[in-house]
Amino acid sequence: MQIFSRAEILLPQGEDLSGWSVVACDQYTSEPDYWDRVEQRTQGIPSSSHLIIPEAYLSQPGLDGRISRVNAEMQKYLSEGLFRTLPDSYLYLERELAPGKVRHGLIGKIDLEAYDYKPGSQSGVRPTEGTVESRLPPRIRVRQDALLELPHVMVLIDDPDGLVIEPLAAQAAQMQQVYQFTLMENGGAVRGWSLDRAGADRVDQALARLAEQAEQANRAIAPDKAPLYFAMGDGNHSLATAKACYEKLKQTLPEEEWKNHPARYALVELVNLHDAALEFEPIHRVVFGVKPQELLDELNRFCEVSETGEGQSFEWRTADRSGRIVVKNPPSQLAVGTLQLFIDRYLASHGGEVDYIHGEDTLEKLCQREDAIGFLLPVMGKDELFRTVQIDGALPRKTFSMGHAHEKRFYLECRKIR
Repeated sequence: MQIFSRAEILLPQGEDLSGWSVVACDQYTSEPDYWDRVEQRTQGIPSSSHLIIPEAYLSQPGLDGRISRVNAEMQKYLSEGLFRTLPDSYLYLERELAPGKVRHGLIGKIDLEAYDYKPGSQSGVRPTEGTVESRLPPRIRVRQDALLELPHVMVLIDDPDGLVIEPLAAQAAQMQQVYQFTLMENGGAVRGWSLDRAGADRVDQALARLAEQAEQANRAIAPDKAPLYFAMGDGNHSLATAKACYEKLKQTLPEEEWKNHPARYALVELVNLHDAALEFEPIHRVVFGVKPQELLDELNRFCEVSETGEGQSFEWRTADRSGRIVVKNPPSQLAVGTLQLFIDRYLASHGGEVDYIHGEDTLEKLCQREDAIGFLLPVMGKDELFRTVQIDGALPRKTFSMGHAHEKRFYLECRKIR
């Protein structure tokens, strides 16, 4: 079974692609002004904004009406011939995030039979963080009757030798360019090319070699577990929604139909974990409503810690003190995992609350409260991601961030799922 493969890709033709393409629906959830500007920018023109529902609106009244309008717009675009079809295709793309900062990707489809978001998953495609199933029902309502899907899902491969995507950059001049334009709202720019059959065959061969490497690594580090070929980067809840809808559909169809149904697959962007433009940023913790010294004393009882030496380490801050903690017997592969285990247990028994913070300056300000203590976490090394997911399972929530909101994937390509 080939987990990632070529897809029938739909692209809008003859349209203003800068107006067509909008950022992932799970961004700017606390900034309605952003989505108001998008609505004004795309009013009266074909746009992917009319085919999605921003998550900022999922909890608002009138969701059923929004869903009906999205489905009607999909039907309209299809019946009016808005799209051109690239059959059995891969797309290579370059996303310019800032001058000199370009992320490289490959558009294809993931087989949902190879993906499981449940805890303890041993599937070939796995989430890197826990899936909050309570977030799925409204997303399922949006997708279950939709004619089209638009991907904002980014799936990672662990390809330090650059076997799969990197060779395509040198071949782009010989490919057919299918789009090049500037993205709205400071999203940078994007350009994409369609691979010919020979180029797609080379990608398939490189993916097969990468799978062999994953199996060898698995035998070395986790022989009692199944190999991990693909790890979720962004959009895990969207892929989980696709999986849930597909599993529901399977119950209504005979096997010969669901095995070949388009809903068995999901369109995604494949990105190499080692792409230089893909930057991991730590997400720090601040605990409120506690006595900092008592919390530190309890942490010392939770695991063996010191202020110096080798091992997992992180820093702490209060209003008038600071220090470093080195964990000698960590219960997790990552410092963030060890700390989160402790914080969850401490809050359950002592009370308080935790917030997840981007940036040291913000953390320092929040720690000026007498009842607060902050923890500065190190950046997770890229070489730790696959290994940790394979050994520990899904990472603790808010382990790392992959870039800022405006750097997330924008909707562009579509695929029929009915």
